[in-house]
Amino acid sequence: MTAFSLEPAQLAWCAELRVLAAERLRPLAGKGEPGRVNRALLAELGALGLLPRLFTSGALELCLMRESLAHACTEAETALALQGLGAHPVHAHGTDAQRAHWLPRVAAGTAVAAFALTEPAAGSDAAALSLTATPATPGRPARPGGAGGWRLSGEKCWISHAPEADFYTVFARTTPGAGARGVTAFLVPADRPGLTGTALDMLSPHPIGALAFDAVPVTADDMLGEVDRGFRVAMDTLNLFRPSVGAFAVGMAQAALDATLGHTARRDAFGGKLKDLQSVAHQVAEMALRTESARLMVYAAATAYDEGAPDVPRRSAMAKLLATETAQYVVDRAVQLHGARALQRGHLLEHLYREVRAPRIYEGASEVQRSIIAKELYKNLEDR
Repeated sequence: MTAFSLEPAQLAWCAELRVLAAERLRPLAGKGEPGRVNRALLAELGALGLLPRLFTSGALELCLMRESLAHACTEAETALALQGLGAHPVHAHGTDAQRAHWLPRVAAGTAVAAFALTEPAAGSDAAALSLTATPATPGRPARPGGAGGWRLSGEKCWISHAPEADFYTVFARTTPGAGARGVTAFLVPADRPGLTGTALDMLSPHPIGALAFDAVPVTADDMLGEVDRGFRVAMDTLNLFRPSVGAFAVGMAQAALDATLGHTARRDAFGGKLKDLQSVAHQVAEMALRTESARLMVYAAATAYDEGAPDVPRRSAMAKLLATETAQYVVDRAVQLHGARALQRGHLLEHLYREVRAPRIYEGASEVQRSIIAKELYKNLEDR
């Protein structure tokens, strides 16, 4: 793979996105209610042509969108990303009928998508999920357009956009005791009988909830992909979106770094400016070094995905791990260098301090990313 650098057109597009986020999206985000889906913001993302790009962009372009939006409006970034996460399985693995019904509405921001994988007892260990798909008619296999089907019973938890989404990509166990090989993906509209949800009061400002499935009916026409092959649907989605979680983190880190540069250059301290203290200048330099390193790893992982490289799982895990851990460090240092003002409600850094924690957990916690990296390294050793 060649050394990475962005083209002038890509740099110009990123700059345009930052302006759009600041001028068009941030005001709408400010009018939203914390913990609720901001449908006006989603509609504007659709009107600006950003949501349709979820289905035409490669991994690198997705990263550039997420990083640029996050720099100026984390709420807009998260709304866009959650639409992509919930709808990508439909785009990549759905039937023509599923795509025709849902994707234009997702792209317009009029239908809210959600990715329902995590369970109370199966968060990081996604292969251990226990939401059960029981045959509706024992001994009668489900066929597209035909009889049969399943009943979904169990729980999902910590699902972004729940319980307000219009449809969910749901992963359920169709073969007991088969681990990752016994999971099937389903597209489940929110109005299916037996499906209920509750909102959870979380640190993150975007909506997160729990879902309860009480014999929710699904048929073969609701499947995404093949029976017992749903884990591949989940991993395909996560391998695409993990580098862009890193891009979200890089956008937040850059926003914190920019704020710190401005503050330390203006702030009077000990007869000079705060930046004149070597201890401060060195911290700012370290923040910049880590942010740029994370950015390059994110771009490299996304480029590997777009080129179909064989080491995408390792690169995606590395990018998400480094970028989210870096963002946590940079935002924390920025708060420290700003002092008490950064902890006031409404301050940029107070907002980023709340936002930056969750990405180290969702879509595979940092510990899971390290396990993926090690597994891929040893697998490569065995293949030699």
